Amino acid sequence: MNRITQLFNIKYPIIQGGMIWNSGYKLAAAVSNSGGLGIIGAGSMYPEVLREHIQKCQKATGKPFGVNVPMLYPNVEEIMNIIVDEGVKIVFTSAGNPKTWTSWLKEKGITVVHVVSSSKFALKAQEAGVDAVVAEGFEAGGHNGREETTTLTLIPMVKQHLQIPLIAAGGIATGKAMHAAMILGADGVQMGTRFAMTIESSSHQNFKDTCVKAQEGDTYLTLKELAPVRLIRNKFFNEVQDAYSKCATTDDLKTLLGRARAKRGMFQGDLDDGELEIGQIVGLINEIKPVSDVMKEVIADFNKSVNTNISF
Repeated sequence: MNRITQLFNIKYPIIQGGMIWNSGYKLAAAVSNSGGLGIIGAGSMYPEVLREHIQKCQKATGKPFGVNVPMLYPNVEEIMNIIVDEGVKIVFTSAGNPKTWTSWLKEKGITVVHVVSSSKFALKAQEAGVDAVVAEGFEAGGHNGREETTTLTLIPMVKQHLQIPLIAAGGIATGKAMHAAMILGADGVQMGTRFAMTIESSSHQNFKDTCVKAQEGDTYLTLKELAPVRLIRNKFFNEVQDAYSKCATTDDLKTLLGRARAKRGMFQGDLDDGELEIGQIVGLINEIKPVSDVMKEVIADFNKSVNTNISF
């Protein structure tokens, strides 16, 4: 056992990212049943929808699972109360100050993990009393840190300041990458893109098919003035770039973004006008598979990497 498997009572130190429009109960339960930690993504769910997914996940797995809560949403208090009411024992918080909810959750017996993109915020999370942090590099899909620090750089920098367990995220989709992250100081890894491209992911088939076709260099970080987000280039992305070329203001960008772009792209399959959020590592993934197959491949690849001796 290592610090992450012990903390969550799981077999493998592999966490599924709580991705909006991808991380419903089917994905979370499949990851947990395969020995990792499945996460329901509350960011794309109304409170009562979240309650339904938690209840369905509890029926679909007897193993531990968690809920990811982006704290910038206006109904966060209602979401936190539902999490407590339904007996969820693990919460990943993101996009906000960890001091806001950590103590309250821990008083309820809940294990709290916070997602960060820098050493500074990792230390703030540790000071706030979280049980572990996820340090997410610039390669990651969806909303990202402004610093553009890559995972290879971020993990050892965070590690030197941290006493609590560290989970690496961003650009990790193979056992070799998992091994590399752990050599750099991580106790476990969080994978988003790899699990977004599984049969159990709740995103639209159009989105999955587009991701399978994506190549190296097809994702870009944009909209840093609002909230940095990594997207596949499409019609909407090109409209954003065109707006930049015309010196768009922050208000112009907000108007262009509008509402529900991510839902349109990932959940409804609108490949032109939706946001197609995915990580850089998507260029390495060429097939949609069941979660159980992905987990077996990652673990086999990890073990092979660990047992490969290199000498000079």
